[in-house]
Amino acid sequence: MTSDIASVSLPDGERIPALGQGTWEMGEAPARRAAEIAALRCGIELGMTLIDTAEMYGDGATETLLGEALAGVRDRVFLVSKVYPHNASRRGVIAACEQSLKRLKTDRLDLYLLHWRGSVPLAETVQAFEALRAAGKIRHWGVSNFDTDDMEELLAAPGGDACATNQILYNVARRGPEFDLLPWLAARKMPAMAYSPVDHARLPKRSPLDDIADARGVSVFQVALAWVLLKPGVCAIPKSGRVEHVRDNHRASQLRLSADELAALDTYFKPPRSKRALEML
Repeated sequence: MTSDIASVSLPDGERIPALGQGTWEMGEAPARRAAEIAALRCGIELGMTLIDTAEMYGDGATETLLGEALAGVRDRVFLVSKVYPHNASRRGVIAACEQSLKRLKTDRLDLYLLHWRGSVPLAETVQAFEALRAAGKIRHWGVSNFDTDDMEELLAAPGGDACATNQILYNVARRGPEFDLLPWLAARKMPAMAYSPVDHARLPKRSPLDDIADARGVSVFQVALAWVLLKPGVCAIPKSGRVEHVRDNHRASQLRLSADELAALDTYFKPPRSKRALEML
């Protein structure tokens, strides 16, 4: 089917959906398994074919669930997983990737990310990513939870300029990356991948989000997600384990906030005026 979801471009020009699906905390409760698989497959049908996971999630249980959900539709998906920092050595990355591929029941990842910085030198991790890419095990690689100084160090490492994206915590309530990190990424045509785009459902109890939601007949979370999706060069990966919630997320991608609504949000959720350390969840 033709998707009505906007797309963002990776540095090499490949385009991926601006709205995808996260999987954090999925696959951990047998009672929710069928609903979570149905939600993931519904998202794929709606064009939310960017799907993110990690070896950390459920100690591999989430990748196993996703492997089951992708049966028969793997080739329609831009599949992302992440490696633990303690597995980020040359040998460790390759072994971790093989285990992720096995759990996901696929022969390759479209994007493989370093989950956050650890003690392994970045040059060694890059070398391992490039070895996996040469072997056809991954198509792109990137990082997660890297601040601007981390990104500069990465790009200074041999081969570091092949980084495809930086997955970060970014939403209307956590706008720190706008001061320097997002402009830095944009200048290098490197998209940001926003995780927890509705702040893990911890948004303020009463804010202009509520006023906009009431006026539009939508939820606060749909307004918050629409706000992220309006940002150029940013894609969002909200998690949902229910089909109804997935459909709500898709509808948020069609919501266009007005200049007045955006101004009201800026007044309450103020853009940063100085550098803030990158937040993580």
